[in-house]
Amino acid sequence: MSPPFLFIPLLVTLAGAVVAAAAGLPALNRRLTVTRLAWLLALAPLVAFGLVLWFVATLGSGPALVWRFDWIPSLGLSAGFYLDHLSALFALLVTGIGTLVVIYAGYYFKSEERPWGEWRFLTYLLLFMTAMLGLVLAGDVITLFIFWEGTSVTSFLLIAYKTKDEAARRGAFKSLFITGGGGIALLVGLLLLSYVAGSSDLVAILDSGELVRDSALYPAMLGLVALGAFTKSAQSPFHIWLPGAMSAPTPASAYLHSATMVKAGVYLLARLNPA
Repeated sequence: MSPPFLFIPLLVTLAGAVVAAAAGLPALNRRLTVTRLAWLLALAPLVAFGLVLWFVATLGSGPALVWRFDWIPSLGLSAGFYLDHLSALFALLVTGIGTLVVIYAGYYFKSEERPWGEWRFLTYLLLFMTAMLGLVLAGDVITLFIFWEGTSVTSFLLIAYKTKDEAARRGAFKSLFITGGGGIALLVGLLLLSYVAGSSDLVAILDSGELVRDSALYPAMLGLVALGAFTKSAQSPFHIWLPGAMSAPTPASAYLHSATMVKAGVYLLARLNPA
């Protein structure tokens, strides 16, 4: 298997989001019930799940699969994707639970079906899924941060889905403010980490553990990365955004706040643990 195939699961879930958005067109909106739409869209995370399983079979007990391209060659910055057993585990969690939640959302909204409504929620859900997949498959800290903030923005849209509900708007703003603020701290920590390791590439950073821990900047790096992880995973004292976020429709709470987004901090600390 050629390494560039690593980004295909993201393209599949992103294509699902495009289909969900297209379902908002009146011509389709009148023909597709939300339940049928959900079953159709569930094919996207299901295919992505199958692709990740294929990657795992290809990976076996060998080295991680890596694909990268030069992003800003003049600054020595590259971007790309990285898959080992840890990232595969979280990718399977994101796509497997995602398939079930998309189907569940179709039945959840069945009793309150309205034009120009449920398709929007499903679009946001699949965009969030794409961001989570990008986060756990990121091969460098810049890519990781971009998708990290992508999960914050898309979770804001999901929590505030009921736009006329003041509690939903308040909960969405609080979650974005806290997780977004933690994301800025994370960015500074990752930039310091890249500076000390001499590269933003994940493989280079993970191979530079002794260099990182011997650096005078180590306490700052550790604190900033931990701050980003704690805010995203709603750990005390940053847990205060989570209760308000429960005003989101139940499928969003089931997916974001139980299965995926709060696991992002766990993944981050596990990923960087060797360094």
